[in-house]
Amino acid sequence: MYTLFSLIITSCLIIWFIIIYNRFITLKNQVEAAWSDISVQLKRRHDLIPKLVDVVRQYASYEQAILSRVTSLRAEGQRMESLKDRDLDKTGQLEKNLSEHLGQIKILAESYPDLKASQHFIELQKELSVIEETLQHARRFYNGAVRLLNTRIDSFPDLAIARFFNFSYRQYFQLDITHE
Repeated sequence: MYTLFSLIITSCLIIWFIIIYNRFITLKNQVEAAWSDISVQLKRRHDLIPKLVDVVRQYASYEQAILSRVTSLRAEGQRMESLKDRDLDKTGQLEKNLSEHLGQIKILAESYPDLKASQHFIELQKELSVIEETLQHARRFYNGAVRLLNTRIDSFPDLAIARFFNFSYRQYFQLDITHE
């Protein structure tokens, strides 16, 4: 009788262990997939910037400082995105600075009526707005997945398995893109 009881308890513990471990794997994969979505949107945004800079340069050649800064921030963003171990705080700050400078380009367009009326500029601005909106949705999904993973890592009894298999906390991605 004791052996049967031990076998049942051991079986239950093994099943529990497998279920909890699989939940961690699912959450880890959700976080990675969500970051992949953010990465795609950042790449789309970075790929759009040279087109926007070229259009603005055609109309506002005297505004070289803003255009150079946007180009520099874009290059830095691409470099950070290529790193395996990314610092989400730095990435968020860099993308926020890039957003601010892109906002300056929008303000700059007000001073150049031909630029403001350019169909190509208008289309690029619309595409940029769509990308930024999609990026915000991807960020929210990513942060939600991170919250679920981090909560499970902190929850008893799951934290025992999390520590045993070295599941670690993930950083939230802070990015505030202002739409003007």
